[in-house]
Order: sequence, then C-alpha cells, then structure tokens
Amino acid sequence: MISIDITGRIPIYEQIYRAVCGEIVRGILKENDKIPPSRTLAQQLGLNPNTVAKAYQMLERDGIIYTAAGRGSFVAASNNKINFALTKDFEEKAREALKAGVPAETLVEIVQRLKGESQ
Repeated sequence: MISIDITGRIPIYEQIYRAVCGEIVRGILKENDKIPPSRTLAQQLGLNPNTVAKAYQMLERDGIIYTAAGRGSFVAASNNKINFALTKDFEEKAREALKAGVPAETLVEIVQRLKGESQ
C-alpha cells in the first residue's frame, strides 16, 4: 500500500512514482501485474486524480509501466530503469555531500548502516 506524506517537501506525484518503483523492486508488483487505475488510487489516498495521473505518466514515460488501451496500466519488464529512477536522487545528494567536504568513507558507512537496517 502506498503511503503519502502531504506535509513533506517531496511532491506527491514523485512520492507515488517512488512508491510504485519501490513495490516493483521489493517484488510486491511483478512484470505484467495490473496497477490500480489512477482514479481509484486517487480516491484511496484522498488525492486529486490529476496528481496520480501525473505520476503514472512519468512512470510510463520512463518505461516502468505501460498502458493497454481499454485494459489499464501494467508493470513493464525492465528493472534497470527502476534502479536508475531510485538512485538518481541518491547520486545527486552524494555529489553535493562530497562537494561540501563530507568524506567518502562517511557516505559508505551510511550506506552500509542503511543496508543493515533494511535486512
């Protein structure tokens, strides 16, 4: 189930995008699984349908989902695109931290700690 932080700094459509990618990476959603229609998801989350539609458009643009006319939206085959989408922000933040003088070892330690927390 997707959870949204309406008070956060990350736009809601981007949170939906990341949540769908996360469910695919974790194996909750698999190739060719149908995802809820944007109106249904908007209703479940109490959001404007256009916000969910924007997230779905981005997911389709990036090849993470595909739409079959009259049938709905489904999970596409490629995990490489999902990994890129999920790591793009991390790479930007890591670059900022390195430029600000944070030692690379500190970033590695953070990643290792997070890996341990997720297992």
